[in-house]
Amino acid sequence: MLELTLELFETEVIDSEKPVLIDWWGETCETCIALMPMVEEMSERYGDRLKFTKFNTSQKGVRRFCIKHKIMGLPVITIYQAGEKVAELTKEDITRDSLEELIKKYI
Repeated sequence: MLELTLELFETEVIDSEKPVLIDWWGETCETCIALMPMVEEMSERYGDRLKFTKFNTSQKGVRRFCIKHKIMGLPVITIYQAGEKVAELTKEDITRDSLEELIKKYI
């Protein structure tokens, strides 16, 4: 999985020809960290058809960027396609089945 930064976001997400999954997480978010192995497993399974990335919201200077992308709480998993956010799962909605269903919708 590619670790996104502010500098990589436009190139790797907005300009991507493939749909992009972003796992928005934070260093102090225990739920985020617990979900990572599941997301990484999905990346191994579907990574040839969907670009898997993660964005650490604990990076310095990203607060406004996260607000701009409507990331108000964690964990959040989003799908971007053709430069636009087209789907989102939030903490209450993220399960193995819901994540796999979301991935299959965009591959």
